[in-house]
Amino acid sequence: MKAVVTMGQGGLDQLVYKDVPVPVLGAGEVLVRVLAAGMNNTDINTRMGWYADDVTASTADLAHQPLATQAVGGGWRQATPFPLIQGTDCCGVVVAVAPGEPSGLLDKRVLIRPCMRTNGFADFDNVWMASDFDGAFAEYVKVPATEVFPIESRWSDVELASLPCAYGTAENMLHRAQVGPADTVLVMGASGGVGSAAVQLAKRRGAEVIAVASANSHPHLRALQVDHVYARGADLLEILGAHRVDVVVDNVAGEAFGRNLQLLKRGGRLVTSGAIAGPAVRLDLRQLYLKDITLIGSTAWDEPVFPNLLALVERNEIQPLVAKVFPLSQIAQAQTDFMQKQHFGKFVLVP
Repeated sequence: MKAVVTMGQGGLDQLVYKDVPVPVLGAGEVLVRVLAAGMNNTDINTRMGWYADDVTASTADLAHQPLATQAVGGGWRQATPFPLIQGTDCCGVVVAVAPGEPSGLLDKRVLIRPCMRTNGFADFDNVWMASDFDGAFAEYVKVPATEVFPIESRWSDVELASLPCAYGTAENMLHRAQVGPADTVLVMGASGGVGSAAVQLAKRRGAEVIAVASANSHPHLRALQVDHVYARGADLLEILGAHRVDVVVDNVAGEAFGRNLQLLKRGGRLVTSGAIAGPAVRLDLRQLYLKDITLIGSTAWDEPVFPNLLALVERNEIQPLVAKVFPLSQIAQAQTDFMQKQHFGKFVLVP
Protein backbone atom coordinates (compact mmCIF):
# COMPACT_ATOMS: atom_id res chain seq x y z
CA MET A 1 0.00 0.00 0.00
CA LYS A 2 1.00 3.65 -0.34
CA ALA A 3 1.71 5.59 2.86
CA VAL A 4 3.49 8.68 4.08
CA VAL A 5 6.20 7.54 6.48
CA THR A 6 7.76 10.11 8.80
CA MET A 7 11.32 8.86 8.90
CA GLY A 8 12.48 10.88 11.88
CA GLN A 9 12.48 14.26 13.53
CA GLY A 10 13.14 17.17 11.22
CA GLY A 11 11.81 19.06 8.23
CA LEU A 12 9.42 18.25 5.43
CA ASP A 13 12.07 16.02 3.86
CA GLN A 14 11.28 13.49 6.60
CA LEU A 15 7.85 12.87 5.01
CA VAL A 16 8.37 10.05 2.49
CA TYR A 17 5.52 8.84 0.30
CA LYS A 18 6.28 5.20 -0.54
CA ASP A 19 5.12 1.59 -0.68
CA VAL A 20 4.90 -0.24 2.64
CA PRO A 21 3.32 -3.58 3.65
CA VAL A 22 -0.38 -3.70 4.45
CA PRO A 23 -0.69 -4.10 8.26
CA VAL A 24 -1.10 -7.64 9.57
CA LEU A 25 -3.89 -8.01 12.09
CA GLY A 26 -3.32 -9.18 15.64
CA ALA A 27 -5.90 -10.40 18.14
CA GLY A 28 -8.78 -7.98 18.64
CA GLU A 29 -7.87 -5.78 15.66
CA VAL A 30 -9.61 -4.69 12.47
CA LEU A 31 -8.22 -3.43 9.18
CA VAL A 32 -9.66 -0.16 7.89
CA ARG A 33 -9.34 1.11 4.33
CA VAL A 34 -8.72 4.84 4.72
CA LEU A 35 -11.16 7.03 2.81
CA ALA A 36 -9.88 10.34 4.16
CA ALA A 37 -7.49 11.48 6.91
CA GLY A 38 -7.56 14.82 8.70
CA MET A 39 -4.41 16.78 9.49
CA ASN A 40 -3.64 18.32 12.88
CA ASN A 41 -1.07 20.45 14.67
CA THR A 42 0.18 17.35 16.44
CA ASP A 43 1.32 15.80 13.15
CA ILE A 44 3.73 18.68 12.66
CA ASN A 45 4.63 19.01 16.34
CA THR A 46 5.59 15.34 16.55
CA ARG A 47 7.73 15.55 13.42
CA MET A 48 9.55 18.60 14.82
CA GLY A 49 10.01 17.19 18.34
CA TRP A 50 8.00 20.04 19.88
CA TYR A 51 6.78 17.90 22.82
CA ALA A 52 10.28 17.62 24.31
CA ASP A 53 10.55 19.20 27.75
CA ASP A 54 13.33 21.59 26.74
CA VAL A 55 11.41 23.12 23.79
CA THR A 56 9.83 26.45 24.72
CA ALA A 57 9.29 27.97 21.26
CA SER A 58 5.94 28.33 19.53
CA THR A 59 5.20 25.77 16.85
CA ALA A 60 5.68 28.41 14.14
CA ASP A 61 9.06 29.51 15.53
CA LEU A 62 10.29 25.94 15.91
CA ALA A 63 9.47 25.23 12.26
CA HIS A 64 11.98 27.89 11.21
CA GLN A 65 14.81 26.84 13.52
CA PRO A 66 17.73 24.73 12.23
CA LEU A 67 17.40 21.08 13.15
CA ALA A 68 20.52 21.24 15.34
CA THR A 69 18.68 23.52 17.78
CA GLN A 70 15.65 21.28 18.03
CA ALA A 71 15.16 18.69 20.73
CA VAL A 72 15.68 15.03 19.98
CA GLY A 73 13.08 12.44 20.91
CA GLY A 74 10.31 14.91 21.62
CA GLY A 75 7.35 12.54 21.80
CA TRP A 76 4.20 12.94 23.86
CA ARG A 77 5.38 10.89 26.82
CA GLN A 78 8.34 9.02 25.36
CA ALA A 79 10.49 9.04 22.25
CA THR A 80 8.40 8.90 19.09
CA PRO A 81 8.68 5.45 17.44
CA PHE A 82 10.15 6.60 14.10
CA PRO A 83 9.75 5.59 11.33
CA LEU A 84 6.06 6.27 11.90
CA ILE A 85 2.95 6.61 9.78
CA GLN A 86 1.19 9.65 11.20
CA GLY A 87 -2.45 10.69 10.74
CA THR A 88 -4.66 10.94 13.82
CA ASP A 89 -8.02 11.39 12.04
CA CYS A 90 -9.54 8.61 9.97
CA CYS A 91 -12.78 8.01 8.14
CA GLY A 92 -12.70 4.59 6.53
CA VAL A 93 -14.35 1.25 5.81
CA VAL A 94 -13.64 -1.94 7.75
CA VAL A 95 -12.33 -4.52 5.25
CA ALA A 96 -11.04 -7.29 7.56
CA VAL A 97 -11.30 -8.47 11.15
CA ALA A 98 -8.88 -10.63 13.11
CA PRO A 99 -9.64 -14.36 13.34
CA GLY A 100 -12.21 -15.08 16.01
CA GLU A 101 -13.57 -11.52 16.05
CA PRO A 102 -17.23 -10.78 15.23
CA SER A 103 -17.74 -9.77 11.59
CA GLY A 104 -20.46 -7.19 12.26
CA LEU A 105 -18.10 -4.30 11.50
CA LEU A 106 -17.22 -5.53 8.01
CA ASP A 107 -18.07 -3.08 5.21
CA LYS A 108 -19.18 -0.42 7.70
CA ARG A 109 -18.13 3.21 7.24
CA VAL A 110 -16.43 4.10 10.51
CA LEU A 111 -14.60 6.71 12.48
CA ILE A 112 -11.68 5.74 14.69
CA ARG A 113 -11.36 7.07 18.23
CA PRO A 114 -7.68 8.12 18.18
CA CYS A 115 -7.29 8.54 21.96
CA MET A 116 -7.31 5.07 23.55
CA ARG A 117 -7.54 4.57 27.33
CA THR A 118 -5.44 1.42 27.54
CA ASN A 119 -6.29 0.53 31.16
CA GLY A 120 -9.93 1.56 31.08
CA PHE A 121 -11.56 4.89 31.78
CA ALA A 122 -10.76 4.89 35.50
CA ASP A 123 -7.07 5.28 34.59
CA PHE A 124 -5.70 8.31 32.72
CA ASP A 125 -3.07 6.26 30.88
CA ASN A 126 -3.66 6.59 27.14
CA VAL A 127 -2.12 6.03 23.73
CA TRP A 128 -2.80 7.95 20.53
CA MET A 129 -3.01 6.65 17.02
CA ALA A 130 -0.27 8.24 14.89
CA SER A 131 1.80 9.31 17.90
CA ASP A 132 2.31 5.97 19.64
CA PHE A 133 1.59 3.60 16.72
CA ASP A 134 0.97 3.85 12.97
CA GLY A 135 -1.92 6.02 11.86
CA ALA A 136 -4.05 6.95 8.86
CA PHE A 137 -1.70 8.67 6.39
CA ALA A 138 -1.89 5.45 4.37
CA GLU A 139 -4.28 3.37 2.32
CA TYR A 140 -4.93 1.03 5.27
CA VAL A 141 -4.62 1.23 9.05
CA LYS A 142 -5.11 -1.39 11.75
CA VAL A 143 -6.66 -0.53 15.13
CA PRO A 144 -8.34 -2.28 18.06
CA ALA A 145 -11.94 -3.17 17.21
CA THR A 146 -13.07 -1.40 20.39
CA GLU A 147 -11.93 1.95 18.96
CA VAL A 148 -13.93 1.71 15.71
CA PHE A 149 -17.35 3.35 15.57
CA PRO A 150 -19.81 2.87 12.69
CA ILE A 151 -21.31 6.18 11.56
CA GLU A 152 -24.59 6.86 9.72
CA SER A 153 -24.35 10.39 8.38
CA ARG A 154 -24.92 12.58 5.35
CA TRP A 155 -21.44 14.02 5.85
CA SER A 156 -18.93 13.13 3.15
CA ASP A 157 -15.83 11.03 3.88
CA VAL A 158 -13.72 14.20 3.84
CA GLU A 159 -16.08 15.97 6.22
CA LEU A 160 -16.11 13.05 8.64
CA ALA A 161 -12.30 12.90 8.57
CA SER A 162 -12.23 16.48 9.87
CA LEU A 163 -13.97 15.42 13.06
CA PRO A 164 -12.15 13.04 15.46
CA CYS A 165 -9.14 14.87 16.90
CA ALA A 166 -10.37 18.46 16.81
CA TYR A 167 -13.97 17.90 17.87
CA GLY A 168 -13.08 15.12 20.30
CA THR A 169 -10.45 17.32 21.96
CA ALA A 170 -12.86 20.27 22.13
CA GLU A 171 -15.71 18.18 23.51
CA ASN A 172 -13.42 16.63 26.12
CA MET A 173 -12.34 20.11 27.24
CA LEU A 174 -15.92 21.32 27.60
CA HIS A 175 -16.90 18.07 29.32
CA ARG A 176 -14.04 18.39 31.84
CA ALA A 177 -14.87 22.07 32.46
CA GLN A 178 -18.57 21.16 32.91
CA VAL A 179 -19.74 23.88 30.52
CA GLY A 180 -23.47 24.52 30.68
CA PRO A 181 -26.08 27.06 29.59
CA ALA A 182 -25.31 29.45 32.45
CA ASP A 183 -21.68 29.86 31.40
CA THR A 184 -19.84 32.47 29.41
CA VAL A 185 -17.00 30.76 27.52
CA LEU A 186 -13.97 32.49 26.03
CA VAL A 187 -12.35 30.51 23.19
CA MET A 188 -8.80 31.53 22.32
CA GLY A 189 -7.57 30.60 18.83
CA ALA A 190 -11.12 30.11 17.61
CA SER A 191 -10.14 29.81 13.93
CA GLY A 192 -8.23 26.54 14.38
CA GLY A 193 -9.66 23.05 14.24
CA VAL A 194 -10.10 22.68 18.02
CA GLY A 195 -11.12 26.32 18.52
CA SER A 196 -13.83 26.32 15.86
CA ALA A 197 -15.11 22.99 17.18
CA ALA A 198 -15.21 24.41 20.73
CA VAL A 199 -17.27 27.37 19.51
CA GLN A 200 -19.88 25.08 17.98
CA LEU A 201 -19.97 22.65 20.89
CA ALA A 202 -20.17 25.39 23.54
CA LYS A 203 -23.00 27.09 21.64
CA ARG A 204 -24.82 23.77 21.46
CA ARG A 205 -24.54 23.52 25.25
CA GLY A 206 -26.31 26.88 25.48
CA ALA A 207 -23.31 28.93 26.62
CA GLU A 208 -22.55 32.51 25.67
CA VAL A 209 -19.41 32.27 23.52
CA ILE A 210 -16.69 34.88 23.05
CA ALA A 211 -14.17 34.04 20.33
CA VAL A 212 -10.68 35.38 19.66
CA ALA A 213 -9.20 34.87 16.20
CA SER A 214 -7.53 36.66 13.31
CA ALA A 215 -9.77 39.19 11.56
CA ASN A 216 -10.12 37.14 8.37
CA SER A 217 -11.84 34.40 10.40
CA HIS A 218 -14.52 36.65 11.89
CA PRO A 219 -17.11 36.11 9.12
CA HIS A 220 -16.78 32.33 9.54
CA LEU A 221 -17.21 32.61 13.31
CA ARG A 222 -20.25 34.85 12.99
CA ALA A 223 -21.74 32.20 10.69
CA LEU A 224 -21.37 29.79 13.63
CA GLN A 225 -23.44 32.26 15.69
CA VAL A 226 -20.70 33.17 18.11
CA ASP A 227 -21.94 35.89 20.48
CA HIS A 228 -18.84 38.11 20.36
CA VAL A 229 -15.66 37.95 18.31
CA TYR A 230 -12.44 39.92 18.82
CA ALA A 231 -9.17 40.15 16.95
CA ARG A 232 -6.06 38.33 18.05
CA GLY A 233 -4.03 40.70 20.22
CA ALA A 234 -7.06 42.74 21.33
CA ASP A 235 -6.94 44.04 24.92
CA LEU A 236 -9.65 41.82 26.36
CA LEU A 237 -9.32 43.28 29.85
CA GLU A 238 -10.10 46.70 28.41
CA ILE A 239 -12.95 45.38 26.26
CA LEU A 240 -14.56 42.85 28.57
CA GLY A 241 -13.36 43.86 32.01
CA ALA A 242 -12.11 41.56 34.74
CA HIS A 243 -14.30 38.79 36.18
CA ARG A 244 -16.31 38.50 32.94
CA VAL A 245 -16.13 34.83 31.91
CA ASP A 246 -16.77 31.47 33.57
CA VAL A 247 -14.57 29.30 31.36
CA VAL A 248 -11.51 29.96 29.20
CA VAL A 249 -10.72 27.39 26.49
CA ASP A 250 -7.10 28.06 25.61
CA ASN A 251 -5.01 26.02 23.18
CA VAL A 252 -2.88 29.05 22.32
CA ALA A 253 -1.04 29.80 25.60
CA GLY A 254 2.02 32.03 25.13
CA GLU A 255 2.05 35.53 26.60
CA ALA A 256 -1.73 35.89 26.98
CA PHE A 257 -2.19 32.80 29.14
CA GLY A 258 -1.63 34.46 32.52
CA ARG A 259 -3.76 37.49 31.63
CA ASN A 260 -6.71 35.22 30.94
CA LEU A 261 -6.92 34.44 34.66
CA GLN A 262 -7.93 38.07 35.21
CA LEU A 263 -10.89 37.62 32.88
CA LEU A 264 -12.24 34.71 34.88
CA LYS A 265 -14.89 35.09 37.54
CA ARG A 266 -14.31 33.72 41.01
CA GLY A 267 -14.55 29.95 40.80
CA GLY A 268 -13.87 30.04 37.05
CA ARG A 269 -12.19 27.31 35.03
CA LEU A 270 -9.37 27.44 32.49
CA VAL A 271 -8.97 24.33 30.34
CA THR A 272 -6.12 23.68 27.93
CA SER A 273 -4.94 20.93 25.63
CA GLY A 274 -2.34 22.77 23.58
CA ALA A 275 0.12 25.65 23.45
CA ILE A 276 0.81 26.65 19.84
CA ALA A 277 2.06 30.12 20.83
CA GLY A 278 4.55 28.60 23.26
CA PRO A 279 4.34 26.21 26.25
CA ALA A 280 6.28 28.35 28.75
CA VAL A 281 3.83 30.83 30.30
CA ARG A 282 3.76 33.35 33.14
CA LEU A 283 0.91 33.66 35.57
CA ASP A 284 0.20 35.42 38.85
CA LEU A 285 -0.56 32.70 41.39
CA ARG A 286 -2.59 35.20 43.40
CA GLN A 287 -5.06 35.34 40.52
CA LEU A 288 -5.27 31.56 40.72
CA TYR A 289 -5.74 30.95 44.43
CA LEU A 290 -7.47 34.13 45.57
CA LYS A 291 -10.18 33.62 42.94
CA ASP A 292 -10.48 29.84 43.50
CA ILE A 293 -9.79 29.18 39.83
CA THR A 294 -9.48 25.62 38.53
CA LEU A 295 -6.82 24.84 35.91
CA ILE A 296 -7.68 21.77 33.84
CA GLY A 297 -5.29 19.88 31.60
CA SER A 298 -7.06 17.78 28.98
CA THR A 299 -5.51 15.00 26.93
CA ALA A 300 -7.08 11.62 27.81
CA TRP A 301 -10.65 11.57 26.48
CA ASP A 302 -13.37 10.54 28.92
CA GLU A 303 -15.67 7.66 28.03
CA PRO A 304 -18.80 9.55 26.88
CA VAL A 305 -16.96 12.08 24.70
CA PHE A 306 -16.61 10.25 21.38
CA PRO A 307 -19.98 8.45 21.36
CA ASN A 308 -21.75 11.71 22.25
CA LEU A 309 -19.90 13.50 19.46
CA LEU A 310 -20.92 10.94 16.86
CA ALA A 311 -24.53 11.23 17.99
CA LEU A 312 -24.37 14.98 17.32
CA VAL A 313 -23.10 14.27 13.81
CA GLU A 314 -25.79 11.70 13.10
CA ARG A 315 -28.45 14.17 14.27
CA ASN A 316 -26.78 16.88 12.14
CA GLU A 317 -26.49 19.21 15.15
CA ILE A 318 -22.98 20.40 14.30
CA GLN A 319 -21.34 21.18 10.99
CA PRO A 320 -18.03 20.16 9.40
CA LEU A 321 -15.45 22.86 8.74
CA VAL A 322 -13.09 21.77 5.96
CA ALA A 323 -10.65 24.37 4.68
CA LYS A 324 -8.67 22.40 2.05
CA VAL A 325 -8.35 18.89 0.62
CA PHE A 326 -5.07 17.44 -0.74
CA PRO A 327 -4.00 14.09 -2.19
CA LEU A 328 -1.98 12.17 0.39
CA SER A 329 1.04 12.37 -1.91
CA GLN A 330 1.01 16.18 -1.50
CA ILE A 331 1.39 16.13 2.28
CA ALA A 332 4.45 18.41 2.23
CA GLN A 333 2.47 21.12 0.45
CA ALA A 334 -0.46 20.57 2.82
CA GLN A 335 1.75 21.04 5.89
CA THR A 336 3.41 24.09 4.33
CA ASP A 337 0.01 25.71 3.73
CA PHE A 338 -1.18 24.65 7.18
CA MET A 339 1.68 26.43 8.90
CA GLN A 340 0.70 29.71 7.25
CA LYS A 341 -2.31 29.75 9.64
CA GLN A 342 -4.47 31.58 7.11
CA HIS A 343 -7.20 28.93 6.98
CA PHE A 344 -10.41 28.34 8.92
CA GLY A 345 -11.21 24.76 9.84
CA LYS A 346 -9.40 21.54 8.91
CA PHE A 347 -7.11 20.23 6.17
CA VAL A 348 -7.90 16.71 4.95
CA LEU A 349 -5.77 14.26 2.94
CA VAL A 350 -7.20 11.64 0.58
CA PRO A 351 -5.22 8.48 -0.33
